[in-house]
Amino acid sequence: MRLNYIANALGIILADVGYFVFVPIIVAAIYQEWGCVLSFLFAGLLALAIGNSLRKIDKNAYNNDELNDIKRTEALTVASLAWILFCIIGAIPFLFYGFSFIDSMFESVSGITTTGATILTSFDIPKSLLFWRSFMQWLGGMGIIVLFIAILPQFAVAGRQMFYAEAPGPTEEKFTPRIKNTASAIWIVYTTLTFLCVVCLWAAGMPIFDCICNAMSTLSAGGFSPNPESIGGYHSNAVVYIIFFFMFIAGTSFVMQSRVLTKRDPRLFWKSEEFRFYTKIIIVVSTILALFLYIEHHYSCLEAFTASFYQVLSLATTTGSSSENYHLWGLDCKLILFLSMFLSSCSGSAGGGVKMTRWLLIYKYIKNEMYKILYPNAVMSIKIDNIVVSTPVIKQTIFFMLCYFLIFGVSAFLITIVEKNLVIGTSAAIASLGDIGPAFGAVIGPLGNYSSLSIFTKTIFILNMLIGRLEIIPFLVLFQRETWNVKK
Repeated sequence: MRLNYIANALGIILADVGYFVFVPIIVAAIYQEWGCVLSFLFAGLLALAIGNSLRKIDKNAYNNDELNDIKRTEALTVASLAWILFCIIGAIPFLFYGFSFIDSMFESVSGITTTGATILTSFDIPKSLLFWRSFMQWLGGMGIIVLFIAILPQFAVAGRQMFYAEAPGPTEEKFTPRIKNTASAIWIVYTTLTFLCVVCLWAAGMPIFDCICNAMSTLSAGGFSPNPESIGGYHSNAVVYIIFFFMFIAGTSFVMQSRVLTKRDPRLFWKSEEFRFYTKIIIVVSTILALFLYIEHHYSCLEAFTASFYQVLSLATTTGSSSENYHLWGLDCKLILFLSMFLSSCSGSAGGGVKMTRWLLIYKYIKNEMYKILYPNAVMSIKIDNIVVSTPVIKQTIFFMLCYFLIFGVSAFLITIVEKNLVIGTSAAIASLGDIGPAFGAVIGPLGNYSSLSIFTKTIFILNMLIGRLEIIPFLVLFQRETWNVKK
């Protein structure tokens, strides 16, 4: 690994992160929160200073062609370190407001990884800080590496390795010859949908500040809201339906969305096997939950379907916002919601978790292996969208799933021991690893927060949120001895 390449790439990213940290200063000025200006100014200047210092390590740092031969291991390392450094910078405004270091890091990591878990016990804080929470989620929703590939000329070629390093899904899908164009198209769709969500929420009667914050959190599948009761706190079915629609969109592939818009053919959605699988699973699980709500909790038919579809989609897409306090529901309903936390969204979406493509691959792999028990000599291949999936991709998917559930099991075990609560241990482990946010119980449920948990538990959550957002592989690279064999 060439440290000068790592330092140069990180310096470029971190220096530009500084400019984004200045954005909440505008909000602080609008609401005359002058005491908050210093925190964002300091954080932004620190990011700029560190970024420029890292670039000075390499004398060729300002040569745009210098990064074009970056290796995959280097790209994975850059992706991991960039997210970690961004989280540290993002925590600084919370430190200025009086939060402890671990709580500040928790809120920052939760925001940037679009998890949506919070340590806030009161929402009586400056609007610029509430905006920063949602803005961090919006930046992290499509990935900070993808953002800088779209806007920085330095990553025009090197961006290909870094694009797939940030979200190493089971397939490497692109739809334009240049990766920079792909990243730009994704961000154009993402920004446009966010603007449309703001307009729709404003038309439904939501205050404009809340519209902007909730729109950014929804399209990023993050879930942070300036309302302490989340989306249910607005007491509006129109708001619930609008958030539901954009939440569903956030859980689908933005690459596919851009392709649909470019070719003006909505039928491309249904031609995607993953999209069909995603839609059918959401409908089936939501319908089962609606029946329980209708029979056991005496919801009306409309109320049952509205509540069930929203909560299932919110947890499946890892958004984590809520329209109902499902802590009050029965055990049957909670078990269905717990299952929903493992479903996930589509590859290339803003959502976290396993991703539907992997579940689809695992389902087809198991189906093929069962068929081979009856017909041992059969030669069978796994196809998605009529394209054969290679054996290395299948092996990587199985490896990912094993790592994912191993980390979940170890996390759940440790948290249960520390907190002496099995519900908190199991539900919070998947809520953090899947970047979902709220879990189960009165403490960390849909209307709860994580402030009362131990420092050890919060540290596990921070690690889980980063590992889950980076989809394990880039994070594991940091612990390989070969990665740190320094080369010139």
